[in-house]
Amino acid sequence: MARYTKALCRLCRREGIKLFLKGDRCLTEKCSFSRRNYIPGVHHTETHLRKLSEYGKQLREKQKAKRIYGIMERQFKRYFNIANKKVGDTGLNLLKLLETRLDNVIYRVGFAKSRIIARQLVSHGKILVNGKKVNIPSYQVKPGEVISIKEKASSLEIIKQAIEESKKKGNFPSWLQVDFEKKEVSVKSEPTRTDIAIPVQEQLIVELYSK
Repeated sequence: MARYTKALCRLCRREGIKLFLKGDRCLTEKCSFSRRNYIPGVHHTETHLRKLSEYGKQLREKQKAKRIYGIMERQFKRYFNIANKKVGDTGLNLLKLLETRLDNVIYRVGFAKSRIIARQLVSHGKILVNGKKVNIPSYQVKPGEVISIKEKASSLEIIKQAIEESKKKGNFPSWLQVDFEKKEVSVKSEPTRTDIAIPVQEQLIVELYSK
């Protein structure tokens, strides 16, 4: 599966908001967005002052959603096509598909400090779903499933640190139930729009793809 391999901080600067692609680093003085809060490129001043067209606004929302969840154009379009065929609001269906990705769930409950690290944990076989190894980051979790960290992997420092910090924060989506002692996550239900805390106007994405 193709993935973005260039500088991540440029993506935050291009979208004009912190996307927290590097986890805790985004909260420190080292964050490039904090030090250079302008669009990357030699013509950043001209680009910043230029008023966005309707198409431009729609495109930026799509790019923002893609970059938050770390997926490429082809896969994002596939998600939209699936969402469009489902009953109900297409925009909400799209966000639900993105939010219920296995790598995103691992990130949301704090077992990893960023979605990139969460993806690596899944790809390297460190995550179990209902007791069975799943190494596909895009796996769609379902209500009733139990996600856990492989016993041998639970001692990894990168996981231990993330879990300790997550315990202190204690802020988890209502559709997920976390058991830190067992290092398990139970999927209680599908996420609602209020559970999906990302700064994206999904209706603009629907309008873009509906043209």
